[in-house]
Amino acid sequence: MRFPIPNTSARVQDVTDHSPGPRRAPGELLRRLRLRHTTDPVTHVEHVPARAGEPVGWPGWTPEDLREAFARRGVTAPWRHQAEAAELAYAGRHVVVATGTASGKSLAYQLPALSTLLADPRATVLYLAPTKALAADQLRAVAGLELDGVRPATYDGDTPRAEREWIRRHSRFVLTNPDMLHHGILPGHAHWSGFLRRLAYVVVDECHTYRGVFGSHVAHVLRRLRRQCARFGRTPVFLLASATSGDPATAAGRLTGLPVTAVTEDTSPRGGVTFALWEPPLLPPTDSAPDADLVQVRRSALRETADLLADSVVEGVRTLAFVRSRRGAEVVAANARRALDEAVPGLGDRVAAYRAGYLREERRELERALLHGDLLGLASTNALELGVDLVGLDAVLICGWPGTRASLWQQAGRAGRSGDEALAVLVARDDPLDTYLVHHPEALFGRPVEATVLDPANPYVLAPQLACAAHESPLTRADLDLFGEGAKEAVDSLVEAGALRQRPTGWYWRHRERPEVDLRGEGGAPVCVVEESTGRLLGTVDGGSAHFLLHTGAVYLHQGVSYVVDSLDLADGCALVHAEEPDWSTHARDVTSLSVVSVRSYVDAGPVGLFLGEVDVTSQVVSYQRRRIATGEVIDTRPLDLPARELRTVAVWFTLSPESLTAAGVEAADVPGALHAAEHAAIGLLPLMATCDRWDIGGLSTALHPDTEAPTVFVYDGHPGGAGFAERAYGTAAAWLRATRDAIAECGCETGCPSCVQSPKCGNGNNPLAKAEAVKVLDVVLTNLATAGGEAAVAEPGAGPEAVAGPDSGGPEAVAGPEAVAGPDSGGPEAVAGPEAVAGPDSGTGPDSGGPERGEVLPRQDDRAARPAQAAGAPPA
Repeated sequence: MRFPIPNTSARVQDVTDHSPGPRRAPGELLRRLRLRHTTDPVTHVEHVPARAGEPVGWPGWTPEDLREAFARRGVTAPWRHQAEAAELAYAGRHVVVATGTASGKSLAYQLPALSTLLADPRATVLYLAPTKALAADQLRAVAGLELDGVRPATYDGDTPRAEREWIRRHSRFVLTNPDMLHHGILPGHAHWSGFLRRLAYVVVDECHTYRGVFGSHVAHVLRRLRRQCARFGRTPVFLLASATSGDPATAAGRLTGLPVTAVTEDTSPRGGVTFALWEPPLLPPTDSAPDADLVQVRRSALRETADLLADSVVEGVRTLAFVRSRRGAEVVAANARRALDEAVPGLGDRVAAYRAGYLREERRELERALLHGDLLGLASTNALELGVDLVGLDAVLICGWPGTRASLWQQAGRAGRSGDEALAVLVARDDPLDTYLVHHPEALFGRPVEATVLDPANPYVLAPQLACAAHESPLTRADLDLFGEGAKEAVDSLVEAGALRQRPTGWYWRHRERPEVDLRGEGGAPVCVVEESTGRLLGTVDGGSAHFLLHTGAVYLHQGVSYVVDSLDLADGCALVHAEEPDWSTHARDVTSLSVVSVRSYVDAGPVGLFLGEVDVTSQVVSYQRRRIATGEVIDTRPLDLPARELRTVAVWFTLSPESLTAAGVEAADVPGALHAAEHAAIGLLPLMATCDRWDIGGLSTALHPDTEAPTVFVYDGHPGGAGFAERAYGTAAAWLRATRDAIAECGCETGCPSCVQSPKCGNGNNPLAKAEAVKVLDVVLTNLATAGGEAAVAEPGAGPEAVAGPDSGGPEAVAGPEAVAGPDSGGPEAVAGPEAVAGPDSGTGPDSGGPERGEVLPRQDDRAARPAQAAGAPPA
């Protein structure tokens, strides 16, 4: 892959020699970007002031060779928070440094780790990064210090097998990721015994990314690592680095199972940031449908971001655009290239896309091109969100709310990393949460970031991890304390299922093959995408997304080139495609049903009930639509024959009595639409409260659910056993539903639009929806919850579906009929309870989208997501 440098106009500076060149002030750049619209798209501008640094002297134990190496890199003294964290770690205390982007967290762990390696020629260090890009960046940093005897090396899936033996035997600073630790190092611990018996430090970088099911798995992988080290008499010190987060010490302690001290005061210098909230303009009604009642929609955030990226490149501004989905990143890059080539032929070569699923060579070339200035613009998924040192970036565009405040500031911090002033722009998507945030800047600025949510006690995580541990070496009773709450019950279930055999000395793994456990909950091994005519491997798609992205007939994008899927073989993990440029996009649809298994806790609020409990969700992709890219017109719907997928997870739901709805002025005929609208908006707003994104959650609403015998709205985690998001929603229900109610009520539309209650993913075509009645529904819920004081009543253990009908909920005779509609806004699995209706996560982005889009993280509603537990023999009842 090459990025030629064309002859460009005078407006474009050549940055290939790394010279900074004249920088346009962020305020001036923002003013020029706003000129393209007749109405100002900026709803708020926040100026984050610059901050001076607070340097201190090097700790007395720092070797002179290391001080000189840092000095060659331009570091003459550490900042106070770096020295504080390093002192704690060197003294043997587990520590997490949780400070802002570009605050120098790398030096905080490099200082004690490298000092120990230089002082003790036998000591080793293990570094864990959530992405290969970050590990490669840290390898460059450590290798660049040129310290004798350290011998840093990356050990991941891209490492040639010929190099792996050398790394095991000779490297003293191994950089890897949790997946490789889980799949390669721990199962082969005998080959790593020399490294592990001398392990001094374990560095866990960007630990705030380990949340939900993935974080829960990683927590147990770290416990398995501690267990193997203990066999050699080693207790390594854990050094964790995190973006600013709520209660980092508790989160790091839950992740490692150890007491952790937090260093949170950021004493590094920071350049000022101009942060703009940008709402794309409304599109005018089309000539073909000029009805006055037609719901107006906003210009796609993808196209808006593509235009802003192109304008920034024309201005000579090195810019990184973050896009939520893989397809979205491709679309933004393609549209920006097209616009640039129209303005200056060849200038489009200075823009590219970056995402997971690219081959190693493509990723490395893109990173090199951006670092060396061959590229001026890059559209990336969150694969580049983490600490890769992208020196010299002037601006960051964030296409849609990234899911958490931590991610927002992490992405915004990619610009201005050399201390210069920078511009960050959040471009709102046309959905309830984004619309709420750009009109409520107080929800973004001056607010603490979210606490990381993970649940190591999740039985769907704990059982397969214990199986992995038993495969590595027999489990003992002391190990059960290491793995924490629920470990004994999980082991008993593994014995009962025949996966483990209990003997006087412990529990032994009974099978020859090792357990198959997917840390990221992505529903199995990746599916390879192969061009049928040439046999060329284009990329990979995670197994959980394959039903939606690689079904027969699906349009698949790779580096701006469109392919159509000819066949999908799930058993072999392969999709065959051919190159084609159709004028339509594809949108998968599924049918979903939900049943209540048990209730954990509930709030009795008179005519309103608020519940938390376990549910079973069954879904199946049954068809897909083809839609015209230019107009969004549905061409046809084609059937699919894919297996159903089942999910046992955790949900939060609320019920209302029919009498309370009637008293609030909601007619029986409007109940389905009111619940449907409230559910769309509620799912869209939940990421404001929990560290999830909309792809992590799903939902269902119904005017009469057979288990609750009442009008009900469900919101559930899209991962087996839950991921902690439903619990967070239950605990913050009043604030969550208040924000949902305000987002609907404050929207200026009359009957509902994508900014409040419509969802472009809704398999029911956003019908029925009753915006005004949704506000009344939420008013009833909020009023009664406030009256009840929000006191949670814990249900009897093992309470079954008969316990879920809300107080005073009324019986089925009070409801006009069992109409049921559902579907999360812009995200997770759309659910429809009625047998005649269908719904599904829609890969399109709505009118004027410029092409299909899918989220990076999808709800894993398939049997393969639960298969590790089944392989371990212990899916809990």
